[in-house]
Amino acid sequence: MMKSLILAEKPSVARDIADALHIKNKKNGYIENEKYIVTWALGHLVTNAAPEQYDASYKEWKLEDLPIIPKYMKTIVIGKTSKQFKIVKSLILDKKVKDIIIATDAGREGELVARLILDKVGNKKPIQRLWISSVTKKAIQEGFKHLKDGRAYNSLYHAALARSEADWIVGINATRALTTKYDAQLSLGRVQTPTIQLVQSRQDDINHFQPEKYYTLSIKVDGYEFTFNTQKHFKNKKDLETIEQQVKNQEGKVIDVKSKHKKLYPQQLYNLTDIQQDAYRRFKMGPKETLNTLQHLYERHKIVTYPRTDSNYLTHDMVSTIKERLQALLATNYKSHVRELIGQSFSPKMSIFNDSKVSDHHAIIPTEVRPSLEQLSQREFKIYMLIVERFLESLMKPYEYEGVTVNFEVGDLMFSLKENIPKQLGFKALKEDTLQPSKSHQFVIGQQFKVQKVDIHEHETKPPEYFNEGSLLKAMENPQNYIQLDNKKYAQTLKQTGGIGTVATRADIIDKLFNMNALEVRDGKIKVTSKGKQILELAPSELTSPLLTAQWEEKLTQIEKGRYNSKKFMDEMKHFTKDIVQKIKSSEQKYKHDNLTTTECPTCGKFMIKVKTKNGQMLVCQDPSCKTKKNIQRKTNARCPNCKKKMTLFGRGKEAVYRCVCGHSETQAQMDKRMKEKSSGKVSRKEMKKYMGNQEEIDNNPFKDALKNLKL
Repeated sequence: MMKSLILAEKPSVARDIADALHIKNKKNGYIENEKYIVTWALGHLVTNAAPEQYDASYKEWKLEDLPIIPKYMKTIVIGKTSKQFKIVKSLILDKKVKDIIIATDAGREGELVARLILDKVGNKKPIQRLWISSVTKKAIQEGFKHLKDGRAYNSLYHAALARSEADWIVGINATRALTTKYDAQLSLGRVQTPTIQLVQSRQDDINHFQPEKYYTLSIKVDGYEFTFNTQKHFKNKKDLETIEQQVKNQEGKVIDVKSKHKKLYPQQLYNLTDIQQDAYRRFKMGPKETLNTLQHLYERHKIVTYPRTDSNYLTHDMVSTIKERLQALLATNYKSHVRELIGQSFSPKMSIFNDSKVSDHHAIIPTEVRPSLEQLSQREFKIYMLIVERFLESLMKPYEYEGVTVNFEVGDLMFSLKENIPKQLGFKALKEDTLQPSKSHQFVIGQQFKVQKVDIHEHETKPPEYFNEGSLLKAMENPQNYIQLDNKKYAQTLKQTGGIGTVATRADIIDKLFNMNALEVRDGKIKVTSKGKQILELAPSELTSPLLTAQWEEKLTQIEKGRYNSKKFMDEMKHFTKDIVQKIKSSEQKYKHDNLTTTECPTCGKFMIKVKTKNGQMLVCQDPSCKTKKNIQRKTNARCPNCKKKMTLFGRGKEAVYRCVCGHSETQAQMDKRMKEKSSGKVSRKEMKKYMGNQEEIDNNPFKDALKNLKL
């Protein structure tokens, strides 16, 4: 009997599909039954070839070899996943397989994962596409009832391939050019370099900021504070002192009492950037940490929908699923509110439903799977409850209140009192049990009162805040709000194309900039290092501007829609690469190591550079061709037994010492002993790595192998 081969992106998703379709016969690298075979990639199995795989001489980085622009782009099987690739290849070519069902993530990168494999194998069999936003049993079963013709996604693949090849050509050439020109570990990229520029622009705004004092005036009438009603900004205190003398101990009257019924609606459902920002603001969780947690909730627990989304809306066909999702939330502490909502009816006319504002994936919401809250880690629980709260709020009524304005006249001067009196909690009932009693005035038009007190308040204008890991994500989404662009058309393009990077890659970009010491964090404030500043000075201006990404995304979106030729786009990228390489070659600027130490590299003997990482400090050889690194100190996940804060590790091996800010310290031997006692004498390799802060993660970067020789 002929079978369909289902290709999933990860083993966990393959198991979910197998479970949903009752496929139970487990084999080496796949699962099958009489109708289907389910196999999987490991993130990526195929990637772009490295320069040295075109020509062995490219292994050595030389300025005269640049630009490296292959006539035809090659792909290679990633070494560490070659075993699984051979299994997938044999299944694709198996005579009993009649067609291929692509079940990788629904989106540009998911399409790339599958098509690179199929192209490498030389597949000629028909392709179908599974397009789903959650991996619950019901979603999978429904998805298989509505499989799409794979040819409908050819344009999506062409866009994904064009993006990956353009990134390779521009990234490799620009990085090699800069690194060899200045003999330093420097890296350029169309997203990472403008991100450094974003932080630098904000830093410049703060450094150049001149605080200004200004003053406001208020009076007390019948126990209530009225503010001076004026549009003027008072920079001179004496002006207000004159007014103070005019109204002091004077009598005035109420000339107007206005009341207006107002409504406050809940915030939009979460997209990835919004929840990463909230997670940092509330829990100080970094963007990468939040994304990893969301992936666990999506893949392992199956209690949230696909997280890598840029939409805040749901599609109209999801109206019928709302009650099932609410049923699942009866397991949370919000069950009383959930019961009320279950009894209501929901309409596609609600503001949360908008097909036109959902491209690949809808907003992040809970699935219909009832959560086992006790099985969630502390981080998973926090993130899940954020999503639950936002989802429930979006289904609840608006918060309603009475906006009251009282105008009080003293002579020819006007003063105002503004109050909001709650009337209906609406979505705020989720956090507040009852309406907070409000002390309300009883002012009536015509009432006269003596001014009891006059106060002049001094204020000072404040500079913009430094970016943190949450707000930088938002800035990457809307860079036109932070970097002055002369051309308004380009600013609009940036807004429409979603800024620089994608929701799925921004966290990785920020992490990469920390790791290459272009950015650093001090007290939660992100700043550009000396190295980052020099990268901006040495890099061609085209690569420091977010406009490049805007132009790329505009064309890639057109390729996705079949309105632009991917070959034409690649020709443009090749010309662009030649231009920037020439600019770097002809530059007469110099690079200076300002963090050079007297410590010699144990490998090559050159002096090492001290760099600050996100989690500590390390020594790195200044020679880009030498890969020697040495930890000085780094923050671990090991908790202090006294204050429970994370401890910092100094040194290596048996001589290593863990220290806490509270003063507690312990040797490596003491730490090992404590960990063993904590786990009843059983410490797994995984647990040891966890407390050392060295957890291994599945590598889902398609270009890491291709770029492995770039010293980032």
